Amino acid sequence: SHRNHLFRGAPFGAGSTGIHMIQTVPPYLALMLLCAGIFPALERRFAWPFFKVVPPIVLTYLLVTGLAATGLWQVNEEIKSAQSSLISRLVPALLFLLMINCDLRAIYRLGPRVLAVFFCTSLCLFIAFIASFLLYRGWLTGDAWQPLAALSGSWVGGSANMVAVKQAIGMSDSLLAMSLLTDALGYSLWVAVLFSAAPLATAFNRWTGAQSSAELSVSELRDQAPASGDSVLVWLGLALFVAAGSASLASLLPTSSMISATTWTILLATGFGLVAAHTPLARYPGAGSISSALLIAVVAVLASQSNFEGIGDAPLYLLCGLTIIVLHAVLLILAARLFHFDLYLCGIASLAHIGGVAATPLLAASYARSLVPVGILLALLGYIVGTGFGLLMASILSRLALP
Repeated sequence: SHRNHLFRGAPFGAGSTGIHMIQTVPPYLALMLLCAGIFPALERRFAWPFFKVVPPIVLTYLLVTGLAATGLWQVNEEIKSAQSSLISRLVPALLFLLMINCDLRAIYRLGPRVLAVFFCTSLCLFIAFIASFLLYRGWLTGDAWQPLAALSGSWVGGSANMVAVKQAIGMSDSLLAMSLLTDALGYSLWVAVLFSAAPLATAFNRWTGAQSSAELSVSELRDQAPASGDSVLVWLGLALFVAAGSASLASLLPTSSMISATTWTILLATGFGLVAAHTPLARYPGAGSISSALLIAVVAVLASQSNFEGIGDAPLYLLCGLTIIVLHAVLLILAARLFHFDLYLCGIASLAHIGGVAATPLLAASYARSLVPVGILLALLGYIVGTGFGLLMASILSRLALP
């Protein structure tokens, strides 16, 4: 949870006598829900191309961060307690709901070539993160490795994995801002590159000796019906129950410097979700819609605690992010040459990591419509392994960090 706040008593740029319009939890929660819903509603209603470059979740974070900077709400004990409780309970609940759509059997049926490209991409990112950290280690002292660990969770899975890693390692508010900023910029640039790469497919495949994967398809994908009033209540109740149960079980498990009770809670909730995904419960509609809404709501709450301390370090993290993407791209191209991977699968696997389940189907559709289910399943696979990847990265970077 968030503990360090720059704006405890005064709005940004104001003195200690600044007036806060919101001082209690109910209007604060109402504002967070409104902010979380505005941009997804605009995207659904108008489908502006702008949202393909800057997704609603990033816009929500920027909006709430801006409101936090104005001191619109007072960061008192009541609101801080509500924020802490919301994050500690909603993150495991969110991960449980996200796992409901992950059918491990369908991913297995994609075949070894697709899974090989996916895990090759993961390995390339793993090497790129460590190499980039070592390159800039002289400037990333103390806990400055933490944003890269959280970023690695997002760049294998998604924003939920970033939040999960952040919670598990106890990262501060100001460092979370570095992760999100780097994530947003790196993602936006890489999406543009991958969409632009499609015309190069024929030449790339000739160079790597690969056959095009455009004919590849997945015959079975779970049909997700929209959420109804009863399904919202059932899924939210079940998810919050799983979150509470995971927290209770976690308190009984052994902990260490890297595996805390929070880490256990997150891993248990993820595991329960994967189990539920392979039961008849997974056919009950609405989990996907509710998890999307819950994710953006969690991001809004996180953004509401934005800390602008250390924002001067942002250029360094942006440089790290760009270095990671470039190294990852070079390594993946070399792997494609070595193992005869085609451009479409490389691009989809890469965006399934860095872009997640929202962007990958769009890229796959621009390559070949038959690849859309592949993109979705690989992005969901990223959700499954993203938190573990981020925690592994945290363990390695914390050991490599200079004192």
